[in-house]
Amino acid sequence: MDPVLLILAAVSAVILFRLISVMGTRTGHEPGQDGDPLEALGGEEGFQRRDEEPAAAPAPTPVSTNARTLRDADPAFDEIEFLKGARGAYEMIIEAFTAGDLKSIRDFLSEPVYNAFKQAVVERENAGHVADIKFVGIEHASIIKSSVDGDILSATTEFSSNQVRVSRNKEGEVVDGDPNRIDLVKDRWVFARERNSGNPNWILSATSGG
Repeated sequence: MDPVLLILAAVSAVILFRLISVMGTRTGHEPGQDGDPLEALGGEEGFQRRDEEPAAAPAPTPVSTNARTLRDADPAFDEIEFLKGARGAYEMIIEAFTAGDLKSIRDFLSEPVYNAFKQAVVERENAGHVADIKFVGIEHASIIKSSVDGDILSATTEFSSNQVRVSRNKEGEVVDGDPNRIDLVKDRWVFARERNSGNPNWILSATSGG
């Protein structure tokens, strides 16, 4: 074989070996660059020196007075995350109800709430009306009351939102609401969850106006 080809093959093999040996391991700081092996292995977040105490678990986020009952019953209860999910659920459920699409939200409604929504949708359809709601934004959401009944946790949540709401008949005429007006709407919804359930979702168990 041509000696030149043999040299090129050997060089290629060396380069390939080096690529394979470092592939998937570089992080921008390789061992030996800064002389700190801890940093080379992912920094202090991933490893701790032997003379350091283990990091303490983060303290639970504080809760409001109205949510204290839920925290006492469930130390993992996070009011901030709950309200974030409640905001999303509020908007999703109202939009689905307005569209008559109860199937998409069935798993988030208790049996009584589902039946009440279903009856309202049927009555609206029988009247030949079509509803339309546009969310401008949720101004405020807060837990105003909480309770524990056995293993059932309940959080009464108050919402204030800006909405454009209108209902039209078969001819497209407005029979309720105003498509050019933004209304401030207040609602109080009760969300419930079983404390020891493997399902982390809260279920809408009751609704009322503000």
